[in-house]
Amino acid sequence: MQAPAQLTISPRLAKNIRRNVKERMIELILMLAALVAVATTFAIVGVLLYESLSFFKTVSVVDFFTDTQWTPLFEDAHYGIMPLVSGTLTTSAIALAVAVPIGTIAAIFLSEFASHKTRETVKPILELLVGVPTVVFGYFALFFVTPLLQTLYPELPSFNMLSAGIVMGIMIIPYIASMSEDAMRAVPMSMREGSYAMGATRFQTAIKVVTPAAVSGIVAAYILAISRAVGETMVVAIAAGQQPNLTFNPLESAATITAYIVQVAMGDLPHGSIGYQSIFAAGLVLMAMTLSFNIVGHWVRKKYRESY
Repeated sequence: MQAPAQLTISPRLAKNIRRNVKERMIELILMLAALVAVATTFAIVGVLLYESLSFFKTVSVVDFFTDTQWTPLFEDAHYGIMPLVSGTLTTSAIALAVAVPIGTIAAIFLSEFASHKTRETVKPILELLVGVPTVVFGYFALFFVTPLLQTLYPELPSFNMLSAGIVMGIMIIPYIASMSEDAMRAVPMSMREGSYAMGATRFQTAIKVVTPAAVSGIVAAYILAISRAVGETMVVAIAAGQQPNLTFNPLESAATITAYIVQVAMGDLPHGSIGYQSIFAAGLVLMAMTLSFNIVGHWVRKKYRESY
């Protein structure tokens, strides 16, 4: 009886097979990681919606958006989200008023005017601000910025939205500066050379050529900064106060959505109570606000995006 023929594989073919298997495994791991991120997002949204629906079975949606008081932990409970929304928007607006101009100017300087050595020195130092815990920024606002502002305005209360917003802006500057600088440096050098050939100065080139060409990346930095400001927790919880107050006056104290969530989440409210479920309704509003800003930012980026 004749023995079966044995199939021999060359070393080169065997090496290619092993490499293809490894690449397939890497692709599988990457796909699983992406699916975990997507599943986590859907799980968070699902929990928010489930708990919020339970909340809205007790509280009218109309009262939720029209009542001007937010006192879910009091005996005479009111569930108007507007005081928390006004505090969130006011502190975020102050933070962006500080961070956007300073961050953009810093990005223009680092991209167009700073030497290589200066850029490699200043940018890491600037990005160190990102690594500082936000609770440190909160006490910096409460014990340094607020007393400093009180020397100019003695009637300023210890807890106010102005100092919290200013410190949040300082905290957000690295996000805008770093991302905007990366977008500006991605602009082709030929565009700068063309501008110089037309007789433009370095400043004119930076403002009228580089910045408009990098606007999509700059807008992305702004959107990240907005999301960071809206979602900031510890600074506003420490420096702005935790009393819901329907006002847009930055000189007054107020509570934000995130500050209320922290306040209730650290309490002793029983699971399933209306006060406990109110943090999910507030979180759902916060997510809707952030999602709206991201959609608008995506639309702006898509509209003004330049391809080189």
